[in-house]
Amino acid sequence: MSTSLASFFGFDSSARQTLGRKLERGESITAGLRREIMEEAGIIATRMTLRGTLNWPGFGQNGEDWLGFIFLIEAFEGNPPAANAEGTLSWQPIDRLLRGDLPIWEGDKLFLPLVFDHDPRAFHGVMPYRDGRPAGWEVERL
Repeated sequence: MSTSLASFFGFDSSARQTLGRKLERGESITAGLRREIMEEAGIIATRMTLRGTLNWPGFGQNGEDWLGFIFLIEAFEGNPPAANAEGTLSWQPIDRLLRGDLPIWEGDKLFLPLVFDHDPRAFHGVMPYRDGRPAGWEVERL
């Protein structure tokens, strides 16, 4: 497994965010991932693995429910720029991320270890949000 993680600092946050966010109408999950990775990091994902899905009830700004698909990009072409419109891109060692050495969102600390472990099974997690914070966490391997 890779030893680096692409991440960026957004303008409105001090926590690191991984690349990718939303699908456009009519876009498949993998097409959306490839588009987001190209837009945000200037790279073409050539090998990716679905590591899991996450249901975030109440996560949206107005309490909307979100469903996320978590992929690991295992190979890519191109050279990422130092920054994009959303912030400064950087490659960070996964062990620093998992040790808690990097500022990340509270909820990300719960599922990121599952993304980088050696269990080949995908996971599905449910992380309800209340008042902008995780209010629970359930996960199972598929």
